[in-house]
Amino acid sequence: MGPRADRRIALNPLEIAASILGLIQIVLLVRRSVWSFPMAMAQVALTGVVLAGARLYSEAGLQAFFFVVNVHGWYLWSHAQGDDAEVPVRWMQWPARAAWGAVTIALSLSLGWIMHRFTNAALPFADSAVTGASVAAQLLLNLRRIENWVLWIAIDVVSVGLYITRGLNLLAVLYVAFLVLSVIGLQQWRKATKA
Repeated sequence: MGPRADRRIALNPLEIAASILGLIQIVLLVRRSVWSFPMAMAQVALTGVVLAGARLYSEAGLQAFFFVVNVHGWYLWSHAQGDDAEVPVRWMQWPARAAWGAVTIALSLSLGWIMHRFTNAALPFADSAVTGASVAAQLLLNLRRIENWVLWIAIDVVSVGLYITRGLNLLAVLYVAFLVLSVIGLQQWRKATKA
């Protein structure tokens, strides 16, 4: 049975709710608001259920990781707020970027091989590439590094194609919106370092 046979006609109410929460969360994140984290926790819980149903197991498991990391991010950002309720942000140095890149690639390839070898995952390497990059991007987000937005932009582009392939059209539309907001987030956080 090919990927087209798995496509659903009706929209999943959980997918709709996750998409709405996701948009709210990213808008708050672009504004460097600590309240983006509780929104993210609700969004990833719903998204995990939807992705598991679509047999995107790496990304479904990633949502559990996101939930825990968002709790940690909420704590970190709550203690890093400035007087204007916006957290400070900064760029990484090149050696740190290279190390993050190498670990991200290794994680993505390892997870892709495991999913290909031991599960019936749909598109295991593409799914795992999004997962590996998302782990890195979320950790960089928690650390308030501007590079997180560069990763999110790449993740959003790949995710749109991945979700369309699996018939998750509303999530694909959400990730187009995430792509736009990620570009805005990158611009806003760059401006914040110059201010």
